[in-house]
Amino acid sequence: MRLIVLSLLLSAVSAAPLMAAEPEAQPALASPLVIGETFTIESKALGETRRINVYRPKPWGLDPKAPLPVLYMPDGGIGEDFLHVAGLVQVLTGNGSMRPFLLVGIENTERRRDMTGPSNVAEDRKIAPRIGGSAAYRDFLRDELMPQVRQRYPTTDERALIGESLAGLFVVETLLQEPTLFNSYIALDPSLWWNRGALLSGAGKQLSSVASSGARLFLASSGQPELAASSARLATVLQQASPATLVKYQPLPEETHATIYHPAALQALRTLFPAPPPALP
Repeated sequence: MRLIVLSLLLSAVSAAPLMAAEPEAQPALASPLVIGETFTIESKALGETRRINVYRPKPWGLDPKAPLPVLYMPDGGIGEDFLHVAGLVQVLTGNGSMRPFLLVGIENTERRRDMTGPSNVAEDRKIAPRIGGSAAYRDFLRDELMPQVRQRYPTTDERALIGESLAGLFVVETLLQEPTLFNSYIALDPSLWWNRGALLSGAGKQLSSVASSGARLFLASSGQPELAASSARLATVLQQASPATLVKYQPLPEETHATIYHPAALQALRTLFPAPPPALP
């Protein structure tokens, strides 16, 4: 009996390598996960090639050929803020909290150049090799990108602009200097400290044209004291001189400069672009 048991054990041990040598099943091939489209523009205004990322939401019942308003966003690269803002647009249009918008993200090349106006402040000039390119960036949006978007996609004439930090500075600058370029503006924790706050200090001189344009602004600030104070000051100036412009000023003291974009953008999109109530049966 002992010999039989021993022989069985030896057989099992000798068979183990043969069993382990059998080939494993190969995993199925992965395919790319696609959420939108991307294309490039050879920009004369900026003297370089710019990549553009586009997301069109597909809520239930929306005609795929229906023209949509457009939400433009700097910091719109895949590795920047495009994906989480596209997620907000997808969720909010899907649950009926927001009207559908075509999201157009502009990927950065030299962000601190594009988002800032001129400055003679020494500390400002240290942040990047080149600064002060906001006017050229606005030319790019107006004269090159917007015509391309109209040519490629069915759109309405309604346009909005969203940005945070230095991009929020660009949003406020555009509202003050060319308010008719967009219908709605979303500035999140804007860097109004730039150029010793010159944009904010001179805002009063530009508010008559802002008021007559009918443009709307959603403004939000984090708990960072300097940014919160300057945003609150801008809100006060707007409320006094052009109350219809400021749709809402939303302080979010529990958020930091690093965390404000997503929760503030959620509130902004709901506030500025609410979906109409469903039709009664």
